[in-house]
Amino acid sequence: MSANSRLTTAAHALAWIGLYQRQGHEVATSEQIATSANTNPVVIRRLLGELRRAGLVESRRGAGAGWSLARELGSITLLDVYEAVEPGPLFAMHRTTPDQGCVVGHGIQPAMRGIYQDIEETLRHELARVTLEKVLRDVLAAPRQPL
Repeated sequence: MSANSRLTTAAHALAWIGLYQRQGHEVATSEQIATSANTNPVVIRRLLGELRRAGLVESRRGAGAGWSLARELGSITLLDVYEAVEPGPLFAMHRTTPDQGCVVGHGIQPAMRGIYQDIEETLRHELARVTLEKVLRDVLAAPRQPL
C-alpha cells in the first residue's frame, strides 16, 4: 500500500503561491507550480480546484490567468488543506462485511472503529495547530542540498 501525497502536494502548491505573491506576482500558473512539485500540471489543477471549492485559492481566467491565495498563509491551517483534499475518513473498514459467525470477523470492526476515531481526532488536532505560514517559514529555513 503506498502513501498518499495529496496533502503534501497541496501544501506545496499553497506555499509556492504564497511565496510567489510575496515576490510581487499576482497569480501563479499550474505549470509553474507543477515544475516546483515535479509533477504534471493536471495534478496541480485538480488539487487547486479542490482548494478553490474550499475557499483557499482563487482562479483567474483569460489574459493573466492563474491562481492566487484567497486567504493569507497565516490563516490557512494544514487541517483546512487536509479537509479540502482528503474527504472521508483516514482509515476504512473492510470493503465487504467480515464473517459475523467468526469471533474475529464479528468484533474487528467495532474494535478498530474506536482506535481509528482516536487517531483521526489526534491528527486533526495536530494539523489544526500548523499554519501554511509556518510551513513556508520552515521551507525557507531548510538547508539546501547540493544537486
